[in-house]
Amino acid sequence: MKTSQDIQALLTNPEIFEINRLKAHSDHRYYQTLEEAMNKSEMSWRQCLNGEWLFKYSENVATRPEGFEALEADCSDFEKILVPGHIQLQGYDKPHYVNTQYAWDGHEELKPPYIPVKYNPTASYVTYFEVPAEWNGQKVCISFQGVETAFNVWCNGEYVGYSEDSFTPSEFDLTEYINREGQNKLAVQVYKWSTGSWLEDQDFWRLSGIFRDVYLFTTPTTHIEDLFVKTHLKNNYQDATVEVEFNVTGEESTIVANLVDAQGRRVSAGTCDVIDGTATLSLEVEHANLWSAEYPYLYELQLELKVNGEVVEAVCQRVGIREFKMIDKVMCINGKRIVFRGVNRHEFSATYGRSVTKEEMEWDVKFLKEHNFNSVRTSHYPNASYFYELCDEYGLYMIDETNLETHGTWQRMGAVEEKDVTIPNGRPEFLEIILDRAKSMLERDKNHPSIVIWSCGNESYGGENLYKMSQYFRDRDNTRLVHYEGVFWDRRFNDTSDMESRMYAKVPEIREFLDNNPEKPFILCEYTHAMGNSNGGMDRYIELEDEYEMYQGGFIWDYIDQALWSKDRYGNPYLAFGGDFGDQPTDYNFCVNGIIYANREVSPKIQAIKGAYQPFAIEVKDTGADIYNKHCFTDLSEYVIKWQVEEGDQVIASGETVEKLAPLSKAFIDLGINLTSSSLEQVVTVSVCLKEGTAYAEAGHEIAFGQRVIEAVKEEVKREVKEFNIAEGDVNVGINGDGFEVIFAKNLGRIVSLKYDGVEYIHQPNLSLMPSFWRASTDNDRGNQAPVRMAQWKLASLYAFHENMEINRRVDGLEVIFTYNLNTMPVSHAAVKYFINSYGQIHITMSYNGVEGLPNMFKFGMDLAIPADFDTLTWRGFGPDETYADREFGARLGTFTNKVVDNVAGYVIPQACGNHTGVRFATVTNEEGKGLRISGETPLSFSALPYSAHELEAAYHHYELPPVHKTVLSINLKEMGVGGDDSWGARPEECFEIPANQNYEFSFVIEAAK
Repeated sequence: MKTSQDIQALLTNPEIFEINRLKAHSDHRYYQTLEEAMNKSEMSWRQCLNGEWLFKYSENVATRPEGFEALEADCSDFEKILVPGHIQLQGYDKPHYVNTQYAWDGHEELKPPYIPVKYNPTASYVTYFEVPAEWNGQKVCISFQGVETAFNVWCNGEYVGYSEDSFTPSEFDLTEYINREGQNKLAVQVYKWSTGSWLEDQDFWRLSGIFRDVYLFTTPTTHIEDLFVKTHLKNNYQDATVEVEFNVTGEESTIVANLVDAQGRRVSAGTCDVIDGTATLSLEVEHANLWSAEYPYLYELQLELKVNGEVVEAVCQRVGIREFKMIDKVMCINGKRIVFRGVNRHEFSATYGRSVTKEEMEWDVKFLKEHNFNSVRTSHYPNASYFYELCDEYGLYMIDETNLETHGTWQRMGAVEEKDVTIPNGRPEFLEIILDRAKSMLERDKNHPSIVIWSCGNESYGGENLYKMSQYFRDRDNTRLVHYEGVFWDRRFNDTSDMESRMYAKVPEIREFLDNNPEKPFILCEYTHAMGNSNGGMDRYIELEDEYEMYQGGFIWDYIDQALWSKDRYGNPYLAFGGDFGDQPTDYNFCVNGIIYANREVSPKIQAIKGAYQPFAIEVKDTGADIYNKHCFTDLSEYVIKWQVEEGDQVIASGETVEKLAPLSKAFIDLGINLTSSSLEQVVTVSVCLKEGTAYAEAGHEIAFGQRVIEAVKEEVKREVKEFNIAEGDVNVGINGDGFEVIFAKNLGRIVSLKYDGVEYIHQPNLSLMPSFWRASTDNDRGNQAPVRMAQWKLASLYAFHENMEINRRVDGLEVIFTYNLNTMPVSHAAVKYFINSYGQIHITMSYNGVEGLPNMFKFGMDLAIPADFDTLTWRGFGPDETYADREFGARLGTFTNKVVDNVAGYVIPQACGNHTGVRFATVTNEEGKGLRISGETPLSFSALPYSAHELEAAYHHYELPPVHKTVLSINLKEMGVGGDDSWGARPEECFEIPANQNYEFSFVIEAAK
């Protein structure tokens, strides 16, 4: 038994991070026969222990159930819990989110390696197992694939061992403790805080428990403990050598190897003898099929381990033959320059936290491939082994990252300073613990061809210890490169990283680096921060790919919103973020940065990202298209080109063809398109689609497209003036005619009634076509202090007052002009001119004269609230998802329809959303098809939402939004871009802002929808 003092001493000693843990090894599977191995059946030498375990929660080590591990201990008062799973998601403790600050900040003053004593949630687990009879005489071990953050293990009351490192396997030999004839008691005690907690300061929820699989395993007496497959290319990448290193335990033995291709044909074979526990095998492969993200070709290495001619073990190891190295300061895959079109991926599930299911992993990989991603960074820790298998199979390049982040020890509230608490730095007591994490990752993952780069961790400053880690990677594996972004902050050991890696560098900064003859290629290990409504301006980064050979892409931050299911006070489920569980200190929603939502629904941001990452650039010309094939290895002929010409909403011509275009080349492809002038706008779309179905998408799936718009030939349409009546009273002036009536209030300076066929459309007086300059601030807006900086425009949108009204009776209708004082300092004005013709069409022109000294506007336009029954939106413009001035890429021009409520994006904090740019017209209608039609003289920026900007902005959660009583139309000349270079200061690019010192004017028409 260990005392509380023993455990506390263990948890705070950085030089003791494991006791009796088995040596890390490759994650290969092994079987009794080759037939079993080839069938990929369940391993008979493995027994899963997942399921319902007995459980006791304690708030700290001192209050843990002492002696619970004893064989005779009474555990009848224990509750039950599911393994794998976090305790915080099963009713114990609470989820706690912090970013760089440590979870105890403000509660206790602590320095590494010390941890909280009074509050250190301690989870005591018990389960029982029997050893399979067929394992008789063989050793019995246990594997914990992931336990957060530290734990002790007992078997039948005997102490087995201890381990830290939440994200790599911890395995122990149970042989001397087990009872082979009956039941065995396994006891595990998990501690939320340990020395390892100082090293696991990643931007994620603080959770704990046994969150990955647990299983017993045995091995034959003679066993392939470890194997390391390396591949080397030669003869101009035509042929290969597959080199395999083995560590074998047990008797003298021989390894018989066959390398078979994807069709099961043997392409190479060999035999080697095991001498002193090691062996090396080299297999020659002629005309090798090479592995890449484009062609994830996998061979199978079939191994039989023989003792005295008898097979004692069989292994089938998938092999991807590829070469990744630096050539002339450029990272190359199989001799070709690589460009990472990647994303950072936290392992996360809204339901299970970091205990991600296989189905969720499969969904993730298919989704990434379907949307043109070619790479993943495992931010910021090794993922579950199955995810690597999927990346091997589907084709995704990987940066595999060591479980290390100490951000809060060297950067505080944005200020970078090295102090005595900065770790690991050069502190000797932290060297072995971080090297152990690197070794555990590399040894488990080294046979996955998808991994091309080892990463030393994330945001852990610099220093000698990290440099030694990088040297370990290079010494152990010469087939991959080494990454570490932190040298940007500390250049003492600049060679820690083989590439210049930065986070959130602006495009001018990247150009400056690349223009000065750098020694290393450049990547963005994190960029275009996807927090809320974001990812604007991403195309500026993509442009760098063709400008600079040494610019090699980046990894979006990040893949999935880290929000957890919870319930509001009425029992309704919602996605919760930091602070929602009473967790303080917290950084609130700062980990909700995904390109998909936490429940794996797709965010509208993905439309732009798929477009930015498309592997073909397509510029539509008169009869065809200029196409640039960005692939390294894939000819255009592997796909089908589809094209169509739309006139209005009708497809008037279409076709498809298969054409050759070599990788990394450009050409004009004549598609035989014949365009003629028309009174309707024409749109030519050229798409590149899958010719055949793949594991991730069906045949016909579009991976790239380009469009060309041919403007309509405008025809003057003269109409006779119909009968109408103007009625001017003391307070109001109105016009009515065939099926319409419009009334203006002189005292209010606005429309107070708008009717078509007797239906009233004015729902809310303060949203009755009033000038508007405000949007519900986005996460990026708040991060760069835009609401503070631009607050005058919120007041202008709410409290502008009219100073003047001009009424002009015309032979063809009524003209009303209002001039508004916008209540700003210095004073500014806007004018709105209404002309209602005899057909009931309302022609509106809004104008503004620029004023120096005012902040930028969020938007320039007008808002109109109409009854909520008008809940169907149809628009001709960019879509089908929302677009913004700096996020139009990936959208297509067309006519789209959805429900107004569907335009409310699932950003976890309500904010601006649902905008559509390039809008030629929009209709908002009810079930009967009645409603309004809005069209612009030039394309508009337009949205239809069930809430006003101010209602969205006032809500902190979606459940705080009011019941739907209206549809709010936002009709704008323009709206500011959303930005996304980062979410804590970066503004949208200047060309996507709206300076208040410039003049603006735009016109649009409102009429009855037909």
